Amino acid sequence: QVQLVESGGGLVQAGGSLRLSCKASGRTFSAMGWFRQAPGKEREFVAAIKWSDANTYYADSVKGRFTISRDNAKNTVYLQMNSLKPEDTAIYYCAADTFYRHTYTSRYDYVYWGQGTQVTVSS
Repeated sequence: QVQLVESGGGLVQAGGSLRLSCKASGRTFSAMGWFRQAPGKEREFVAAIKWSDANTYYADSVKGRFTISRDNAKNTVYLQMNSLKPEDTAIYYCAADTFYRHTYTSRYDYVYWGQGTQVTVSS
């Protein structure tokens, strides 16, 4: 049974940092990603990492502020979020893909999803 378990969300002031974790179990994946969804908005891509070579992908809105990484031994993916802004407030979801692709930015390609963790950035 595949499970993706997120942790690390919370409340932080603008300019602060948070680190999200996503522990995966049940099978191997081609890539894992983070998406977020703010109230009244569609779920959007944040970052992804290819499992085999750690190639990374970022949304323009988070480049230079967020860093995605993985720990193979722990089967865990992290999202380090620095210089947080109020517009980063959303529920953050971890997701896993099973196919090898040129890019991993579309939410429609991800088969498995975590339950989500709330990130709130106050101004």
